[in-house]
Formats: sequence, C-alpha cells, structure tokens
Amino acid sequence: MKILLFFSPMKEQTILMVCLGNICRSPLAEGILSEKCKHLNVIVDSAGTSGNHIGEKPDPRSVHVATLNGIDIGDQRARKLMKSDLENFDKIYAMDSSNFNNILNLAENPEDKKKVHLLLNEVAPKENKAVPDPYFGGDQGFNEIYKLIDEACEMIKNNLEKEFHV
Repeated sequence: MKILLFFSPMKEQTILMVCLGNICRSPLAEGILSEKCKHLNVIVDSAGTSGNHIGEKPDPRSVHVATLNGIDIGDQRARKLMKSDLENFDKIYAMDSSNFNNILNLAENPEDKKKVHLLLNEVAPKENKAVPDPYFGGDQGFNEIYKLIDEACEMIKNNLEKEFHV
C-alpha cells in the first residue's frame, strides 16, 4: 500500500518591527530581518508608535550602517503603528519597554497581546533589555544598535527556519 503525503506550503509569517519614530531602529530591524529571511516565506515591515516622522526616509545614519553591511533600507518610509497592525501581523517586536507598552495599549484581546515581544528577549530571554535609541547620539550608537539588532534577527531567523523545517 502506498501512502501519499501532500504538504501544503507553510503560511507566510508576518513580522512588524516597532520603535518610536520608525526612522532609526525599526527600519534597521526590518532591513536586517528581511535580508536574513529571503529564503523563507516571511514578510517584514516596520512602524513607529509616534507619528512624528510619517513619510520620511530612515535616518541617514541608519541607512549608512545598513549599507556598510550590504543592506539597502533607503526606500523605506516611516509610518505610524495602527491598531489594525495587531490583527495583521503574526509577531510584533518592540525595541524598548516604552514602545512595548504603547503597543500593548492598542491590543484589544489576549491573542494580540501574545504577539508583542521585546526584540532583545530573543537573545537574552526575560531580561527585557532595550535597543538604545541612537537618534541623539553619534555614528557609534548606530553601529552598536546594528550589532544588537543583527544578533536578535539571527535568532528570529533560526527559529523561523525550525518552524518552516528548513
């Protein structure tokens, strides 16, 4: 007797990266994770909890550090986090506890709250560390956050590969 197994393609995963203005940290996180997950059925986007920079390109220092690492984020545009994002994304990663709490305040049910995580908890679970906001600092801050975000995105990619059986 022959047994035929049919595998349906895994549902795509949607991931949203969130910081305050969506011009420094979350665009980098979107670019890094998108690059790492090219071979997976993953869609990555980013948003900010404030609407101060809607429509703007990422901070030139974020664009520069991404470019140095072979990632192009220059076409991204800042947008504000919306309540519908909680429904539309499978996972939402906040860069710090302030943004984490702002996202949770938009959640209307326990399922949506379960989707929200601090990014660096991927590397250091339950330590609730923040990706520091480099906006008011110099170039070195952008290099440092790139490393932090890259490490967390590598963990996310590894977990997705396990989920997708890659």
